[in-house]
Amino acid sequence: MDSISFLLSGFETALTLHNLLYCLIGVTIGMLVGVLPGLGPSAGTAVLIPLTYAMEPISAIVMLSGIYYGAMYGGTITSVLINTPGEASSVITCLDGHPMAKQGRAGTALGISAIGSFIGGTFAIVGLVLVGPPLANMALKFGPPEFFALMLLGMTMVIGLIGKSVLKGSIAAVIGLILALVGQEPVTGIPRFSFGQPYLMEGFDFVVIAMGLFGLSEILSSAEQTLKAEKPPKVKGLLPSRGEWNPSLKSIGRGTVLGFLIGLIPGTNSVIPPILSYSMEKRVAKDPSRFGKGAIEGVAGPETANNSFCGGALIPLFTLGIPSSPTIAILLGAFIMHGLTPGPTLFKDNPDFVWGVIASMFIGNLLLLIMNLPLAGVWAKITLVPFKLLFPIILMVLIAGTYTINNSLWDVGTMLVFGLIGYVFKKVDIPIAPIVLTFVLGSMMENALMQSLTIFQGDFMALFTRPLSGTLLVISIVIIFVSVFAGFRNKKELFAGDIDM
Repeated sequence: MDSISFLLSGFETALTLHNLLYCLIGVTIGMLVGVLPGLGPSAGTAVLIPLTYAMEPISAIVMLSGIYYGAMYGGTITSVLINTPGEASSVITCLDGHPMAKQGRAGTALGISAIGSFIGGTFAIVGLVLVGPPLANMALKFGPPEFFALMLLGMTMVIGLIGKSVLKGSIAAVIGLILALVGQEPVTGIPRFSFGQPYLMEGFDFVVIAMGLFGLSEILSSAEQTLKAEKPPKVKGLLPSRGEWNPSLKSIGRGTVLGFLIGLIPGTNSVIPPILSYSMEKRVAKDPSRFGKGAIEGVAGPETANNSFCGGALIPLFTLGIPSSPTIAILLGAFIMHGLTPGPTLFKDNPDFVWGVIASMFIGNLLLLIMNLPLAGVWAKITLVPFKLLFPIILMVLIAGTYTINNSLWDVGTMLVFGLIGYVFKKVDIPIAPIVLTFVLGSMMENALMQSLTIFQGDFMALFTRPLSGTLLVISIVIIFVSVFAGFRNKKELFAGDIDM
């Protein structure tokens, strides 16, 4: 009951005129980010963080969160209408969404995806309301050893779940850890890897790194491609037929649960839930041959899982202060930038902020449902804007936003360098998400480890003597060994296949 009363007070905050306006701005920008190929929630959120400096914390996070889950809605529209996914998590929607559009059922595909997205997103936020406070109270009992073990588990999940190659994922993760070491050592204050540069004494600014790795690299990658959108078809008949409601609702139910559970796992991203949902729907279908030819379940399930994942991914952020995906890591940077510390004390110390943001998500999902159903065709026409005009504008916003962080050209240069690094990594297929996740987790994990060693007088093995920290450390070790073994086995099979050829 406490959660319900807190949520009602959160609606009082979220329904103020300026917070409603920022929520509308956030979901609208999110839709735009999702519709435009070459951008995505990570890039869109990173680019616009500097614009929130002068805003109140709650208004800033309301807007940035709206960009995050709004982009999930927007990517569906172009996937269905013109077979061009606006962002990575909508790729799977092209398989059945566009064939439905070719059959004159674009409205039905967009309608069921909007309904599924609304149900999945709303369920996930309800899960945050119910699970968040108890989990935060439980986390208050965690000590430094438990937090170190939990963050180490998050890092191992990054290596195990991101990227086709364990080696490349590990390289990216190690780079993130090295970047986290730049600056002053947390206990003694001794400079590390600063090379006498005063700009590096405080380490790298997370927002600058994120804007370069995600924002600039996406622009460079997209600019070298010929992105030419076809004219979107007319949208009519938004609701499924009577016979399609039953299978569609079952797919929505499965996608909701699947996406929410995956969102709780550190190291995942929004691409994984739609793929797993599509695979599951195809497996449980009576006639799997329909998939790829316009099966409505192939749209309903993945789109629901996609948006349910967003709400689930916020639970580790709000309750433990641990980012479970790249975009959530960027949101974590926004929290810190506005003087807030996500984690167990957030619900206790900043209840007005927490419940105001959660309430705004209910409102944002409703706004997105209204914006999607009647206006899908209008959003699709945005893709007809020439990208040679669009990308320079985004680049100027990126540079200006980076400069305003500290009024420093050093930050602009750093952003450009990391943008080029991100672009090169994309070309050689090294994932950049682990860099951001381990950069954020690295400094937090180091502080927890140093505190733990102080408690145990330098005895690292004592971490295994505490039940929870010991269990989490063992799980992390198992995941590392399984990931390495799977990598070697895949290489061996690939090598054997080359010999057979």
